[in-house]
Amino acid sequence: QEELVESGGGSVQSGGSLRLSCVASGCMYSSYCMGWFRQAPGKEREGVAAIDHDGITKYAESVKGRFTISQDKDKNTLYLEMQMLKFEDTAMYYCASGPFGCGGFHFTVGAYKYWGQGTQVTVSS
Repeated sequence: QEELVESGGGSVQSGGSLRLSCVASGCMYSSYCMGWFRQAPGKEREGVAAIDHDGITKYAESVKGRFTISQDKDKNTLYLEMQMLKFEDTAMYYCASGPFGCGGFHFTVGAYKYWGQGTQVTVSS
């Protein structure tokens, strides 16, 4: 069993920045896929960014050039640097992990086995 705990959310003005963190504990995988998802009220959960064990990343078109996903394997921590935030970025952000690598399922909710409880990001326009 793997536990994921997010932090770093909060309220920010449009154009501002936030850094989200996700600390993982429990099961360790040699091959994995970790991602950040977000869900706004009335909308489906959508993938934002993902990274695999080799550091290969993928971003949603809506956040390219603004968000950066990274990992510190020694600290078992996943990060999401969020810059130039927009009102449309407002959502609950979740980190997730899966043991089979990303493949073509980076942004497929069902491909991830473990999820954090989420951290709220609110951007004022």
